Amino acid sequence: MTTLFTNIRIFDGSPNASREGQVLVDGERIAKVAYAPETIDAPGATIVDGHGGTLMPGMVEAHAHLTWASSVEKIYHAFILPPEELEVAATRNARVLLDHGFTSAYSAGALGDGIEVRLAAAINAGETPGPRLIPSTLERSPEGAEGVDTGDVFNGRGPEAMRAFMKYCADQGIGSVKLVISGEDALKPGSHSDLLYTTDEMDAAREAAREYGLWIATHAYTDEAVDLALRAGARIIYHASYIGERTAEKLAAHKDEVFYGPGCGVSVAALEASPPPHIDMSHMKHSAAERMELEGKLVPALKAMGVRTLIGGDYGFPFNPNGCNARDLQHFVDYFGYSPVEALAAATSLGGELMGIEVGRIEEGYLADLLLVDGDPTQDVAILQGKDNLKAIMKGGTFHKAPLETVTA
Repeated sequence: MTTLFTNIRIFDGSPNASREGQVLVDGERIAKVAYAPETIDAPGATIVDGHGGTLMPGMVEAHAHLTWASSVEKIYHAFILPPEELEVAATRNARVLLDHGFTSAYSAGALGDGIEVRLAAAINAGETPGPRLIPSTLERSPEGAEGVDTGDVFNGRGPEAMRAFMKYCADQGIGSVKLVISGEDALKPGSHSDLLYTTDEMDAAREAAREYGLWIATHAYTDEAVDLALRAGARIIYHASYIGERTAEKLAAHKDEVFYGPGCGVSVAALEASPPPHIDMSHMKHSAAERMELEGKLVPALKAMGVRTLIGGDYGFPFNPNGCNARDLQHFVDYFGYSPVEALAAATSLGGELMGIEVGRIEEGYLADLLLVDGDPTQDVAILQGKDNLKAIMKGGTFHKAPLETVTA
């Protein structure tokens, strides 16, 4: 299939302004990009007239929780569900993310063992719609870590238990292992400074991950926790809200190997939430306010030091459902001082680097994961929060959402 997008502005994934042009897709990849006044001659191609809209790369959710069941289509007030219902919810959430312009997702941990591996396989086989998915297994917190228990698959203590868990993940077909290094105030107030692993366990994680070809994602809030994450060779570190200047400089020193995701979406949503009287979110709101104040200084500082900072904010809670993920772009603008094009780059090209595949840019040879947007998100990222503003969604050269009108050249 050959498709020519014309009468468009192109945002290519870099933090630069959009430009008028045309894009030719041949098969699953971008074959040619032409900027005005250059044009593309493509006899026989299906022509999509963008009517002055913006063609941009599909977005990357860098902190995906597809098994956090709630979505804009169905809210669950119970966090833990029966395995079969959890699988249904995860499958729905994959489609919901794609419906909202997220063509890739890097998992930050699952609530059910094996669900994401099966889901990724089904997506790859074309059996169910969803983003390209780097699957994870249960978030691993050590045995006895009160308030953050996320499963019991090889959740023992010590280096050998860690190696066994890593082998189990590799045998399953996991792409990235989530390690919960810090406590979580939202689950156990005041626990963000708790360290849940030892240096020996992190050394074992690093060695086993390299042996089995796994990536590591970490939940880490403090200087000590981020040190352990770096010791484990983490590919991405989430939160880091409480770190100081010296640890920020350490992250910057590893900027070519590590990514950072503040995870602000859940914080903003918690602050905005108005729960019913029988739901007490006071400790969550206090923690969220504290984190947002700290991250308001930390994120711009890390960005200035060249640390690759990505969107993704623990979507999937009832007050922060899957499908609202594009809110993170506006959060980066409002709270962290990003320009719209910088926020878009965080959601596209930088996310593509995290995925480790040729996505996130409009360049010749890249996979044709594309969004045709009614309007210009380089001026107003908020338009990406409305899925009706996405006039077409393409993944791998095939339309998930086809434009209303096409003609043949």
